[in-house]
Amino acid sequence: MIFLTDFADQAVILPVVAAIAVILAASGWRRGAFFWLLAIGGTFGVMLVLKFGFLACRPVFSPWTLRSPSGHTAAAAVVAGGLAAVLTGRTNVSAVVAAFAALLIGFSRLELGFHSVVEVIIGGAVGIAGAVILSRFLGPPPVRRPVWLLSVACVTAFLLHGVRLPAEAAIWHAASGALDFIPACRGDMSAPP
Repeated sequence: MIFLTDFADQAVILPVVAAIAVILAASGWRRGAFFWLLAIGGTFGVMLVLKFGFLACRPVFSPWTLRSPSGHTAAAAVVAGGLAAVLTGRTNVSAVVAAFAALLIGFSRLELGFHSVVEVIIGGAVGIAGAVILSRFLGPPPVRRPVWLLSVACVTAFLLHGVRLPAEAAIWHAASGALDFIPACRGDMSAPP
């Protein structure tokens, strides 16, 4: 399962996102590059806010086993679904691919014990929504569809597979005590979840 889940680590996802944006812009599809970065950046931003909020206010969310929504699941869904949108220009294809990626990575996160079912569902929903929004704003792909983008994405992912960024630890550290001014959020933040 580690092999599968490592494909959705930020150390892999961020270079894949950057490579696709550069290729879209260089091929003359600046609208595609702009909305690609906007939708994926927006999805990552929503996940960061959710993670920060859940971690900073753990006492409120702990009864529902909510510590930190699955960023891996969201990232896999929005990038895979977004790539499907870039290649096909079809929202339904984007949504199906995003859902499949969310299921695969979400399952791996559950099997490894990193997240609860609720956390995986939240991450999957955010990622699928990001992919669908991207497909709606992207517009039709250029006549010559950049199918070789898939090759670049795969090669980049395989080259960086196994590299990990300690994003969760950094978010936990930033969130620790950040919302202590809210009485309900005060609690023991001495150890990461």
